[in-house]
Amino acid sequence: MANRHRGEIAAELGGRSRTLVLTLGALAELESAFGADDLVALAERFGAGRLAARDLVAIIGAGLRGAGEVVSDDEVAAMTASGGAAGFVAIAADLVAATFGEIAR
Repeated sequence: MANRHRGEIAAELGGRSRTLVLTLGALAELESAFGADDLVALAERFGAGRLAARDLVAIIGAGLRGAGEVVSDDEVAAMTASGGAAGFVAIAADLVAATFGEIAR
């Protein structure tokens, strides 16, 4: 069960309920993926509200790996979410909000 106080969220992906969390390692992965110099730059990028599909794959993949799943970005890209693209956006937004607080949303 996801613990929001630890930044965890629960989401249904690929027909399974999963836990996602952006650990420090997952955040470092995202800093590298997005070319962000620090966590503030990463939060600002997320707060801008403009994310590409590849961004969603990176965020959700990092969240799954942060929670201990062994999954590649290609596997994440092949997953389904309830609500289609909007469902992926909602999962990423919830994960970012759980990590950075509502200010990053």
